[in-house]
Amino acid sequence: MTQITENQILAALRTVPDPDRKADIVTLKMVSGLAVKGTNVTFTIEVDPARGAQLEPLRHAAEKAVLGLPGVTSATAILTAHRTGVAATTAQASAGAAAPRASARIELPGIRAIVAIASGKGGVGKSTTATNLALAMTANGLRVGLLDADIYGPSQPRMMGISGKPTSYDGKTLQPMERFGVKVMSIGFMVAEDTPMIWRGPMVMSALQQMLRDVAWGELDILVVDMPPGTGDAQLTMSQQVPLAGAVIVSTPQDIALLDARKGLNMFRRVDVPVLGIIENMSYFLCPHCGERSDIFSHGGARHEAEALGTTFLGEIPLDIAIRETSDSGQPITVSQPDSAHAQAYRAIAARIWDQVAAGPQQGPAISIE
Repeated sequence: MTQITENQILAALRTVPDPDRKADIVTLKMVSGLAVKGTNVTFTIEVDPARGAQLEPLRHAAEKAVLGLPGVTSATAILTAHRTGVAATTAQASAGAAAPRASARIELPGIRAIVAIASGKGGVGKSTTATNLALAMTANGLRVGLLDADIYGPSQPRMMGISGKPTSYDGKTLQPMERFGVKVMSIGFMVAEDTPMIWRGPMVMSALQQMLRDVAWGELDILVVDMPPGTGDAQLTMSQQVPLAGAVIVSTPQDIALLDARKGLNMFRRVDVPVLGIIENMSYFLCPHCGERSDIFSHGGARHEAEALGTTFLGEIPLDIAIRETSDSGQPITVSQPDSAHAQAYRAIAARIWDQVAAGPQQGPAISIE
């Protein structure tokens, strides 16, 4: 199979003119973030924010031009508008000021509820937790989607054991990948696993918007969003522009992780997203040889933090090699060992989350800035 080159793609994009600037989008240096994964091509088109809403035809024309190349089976263009307010938004949030009003809400009428699985820092097992919760909800009888919102470090292709790339029937809307009865979308399906995403904040936000708006999710009871760690631009965008029914915070028990978890919880509260509770991951370790229990990262800290912050303690998941091995192999423990104590723990937590979501409003809260 002939390798698709960057020069071929750029040559195709030189046939796409900017309707207002009388030159092609390559000459105008509007194309960036070009990536090729097999026969799939992704790139971003940077535009003036004042023209962003009216340039969807330009994006579709760029995708069509690249799709015309021999060997290209899918092309995804991400339209991104740089805004001077991004840095100011981050500064305001860190200073404790109210976040600015989002420019537009993304409406997903086929999805009953969207829940973010978040953490204040990386390395606490958030993606493993999000994967197993999505599968646990499916086992509990719900129609579930899973969005990998971590653009810089997508984990879901590996954890869900999915290879290949999404297809599109009309060249505009992507069909999500599916396994174990869960519909999945991740930027990791469109770029090689070892390819770094060297994107600026607005590009990341635009990619997240398109993975929500331009994916045929269909009818879902719940869309589980595996959020990136921390409290940056991506989290703020998701909180403001997506109708979140709530957020779940994942933390390990030690003090430093709980400090960051508290920041994540307070961020969601500041933008009026309900916090559904805290999960204590890597809660304790049982030696597989002698059965002795060790509290490697302490124990019970998340429960105490939940009580102090007035939110629900959803449950604890131990540090266990079986959870790690099944996640790395693309056979998460909730489906590969459904009768295990760990799988049952995930199912119990998933049920507690759904009970809260089902009892509350089915649409995300409106953001009100005083």
